[in-house]
Amino acid sequence: MNCSAAGLLLLEAATASVSSSKTYYVTIPELRAMGGEANTKRVRVGGDVQADSIVRGAGVVSFNLVQAEQGKQPLTLHVVYEGRDPLPDTFKDGAQALVEGKILPDNHFEAEQVQAKCASKYEAAPVGTTPAAPQPGQTSTAAAARPSGN
Repeated sequence: MNCSAAGLLLLEAATASVSSSKTYYVTIPELRAMGGEANTKRVRVGGDVQADSIVRGAGVVSFNLVQAEQGKQPLTLHVVYEGRDPLPDTFKDGAQALVEGKILPDNHFEAEQVQAKCASKYEAAPVGTTPAAPQPGQTSTAAAARPSGN
């Protein structure tokens, strides 16, 4: 095997490795456009957790993901999560979330995994405000992030 053939094999292996490690998700409009195909496969869907939609029950959490398109009514996706893993601390109203699972024929999404991130987690507190007290087990970084005003 010559050097160029070996180089091509290495490049193919590296490309395949990177491609297989990418995480893709669909938007709520894309999920709706999939039609019946969405009922037959496991998918990841991204959106924002709708305010006041989180309902916690015995081992079950339901909530709505919402996604606004410019000039259109926001689309919502009702999600039910019965997973073994606890939801992340960042899972709250307005958080960006990814759910993985499948859409059922009644159009609710049965999530097997939920990931959430809070874009404002490390934002500086506005000058002149007092940061909220940390919850048990959390540390407060707001004082270090707040501008000194000097």
